Amino acid sequence: MSSVLTEKMPASVEADSSDKNLYKLPIWLTAIVVAAVALIFGGYRAYLNKYGFAYGLDYFEPEFMEYWMILLYIQMPLVIVVGLGANAYLWFTRNSVQEMTPQQELGVYMKVLAFLLAFAMSFGIVFGLFTEADAAWHQVTIRDTDFTPTHILLFYFLVPVMIASLVTAFVWVHTRLPDFRNRISLPLLMLVTGIALIMPNLGLNEWGHTFFYAEELFAAPIHWGFVSLGWAFFCIAGLLVQFLNRLMLLTRVISDQNTAEVSS
Repeated sequence: MSSVLTEKMPASVEADSSDKNLYKLPIWLTAIVVAAVALIFGGYRAYLNKYGFAYGLDYFEPEFMEYWMILLYIQMPLVIVVGLGANAYLWFTRNSVQEMTPQQELGVYMKVLAFLLAFAMSFGIVFGLFTEADAAWHQVTIRDTDFTPTHILLFYFLVPVMIASLVTAFVWVHTRLPDFRNRISLPLLMLVTGIALIMPNLGLNEWGHTFFYAEELFAAPIHWGFVSLGWAFFCIAGLLVQFLNRLMLLTRVISDQNTAEVSS
């Protein structure tokens, strides 16, 4: 194992005193992300409950533009600008990963794992709530256009945010971790592309519902393409295997260093 580690890490692996707390799981990062998601989408759900039936039943009414389309016009450019800005920052500020100590590299892994934990907790809850809300909306209201209050929340905000987050995670992993500097993580690539490819099925779904399939049953053939979204999430298991293989090597090196320090 040490030979494998040496191939992917510089010879200098001495730890600084400032590195000692780097490789603790940053629970605060997970808590901040989950709290932010809960605040944003909790507020959005409260807004939906208050104004959905009052001003969201007819796309052609002036109030729909005032209460709902304005949200779409704000959130879509915002997600694009923030996503592009975050990825540009990660790319242009990428560090020389060859000079990382094991402690620093393990610290990055801990932050990535905290981000993935927060992502899983947040979007699992959000999708469970708002996907059900969208289906219930179409079962009790008339599907007039592709723009409904639940669509503006789910398809034009939640899904783009999820895609932007995963693309940012992809760039983060491949610019900050030495183990991925000369290769691409296939499980992570499949996860990102699987989520992105759900967008064409959203268009097919709305086209089908508009012209020939009005029923909003979960098992309807027009919904079968959404299964690929769930399959894409299975790829995270392969990514965790890649992470764990590297973590075993890093923790062994750090343990040997600590033992040597105690002995000296």
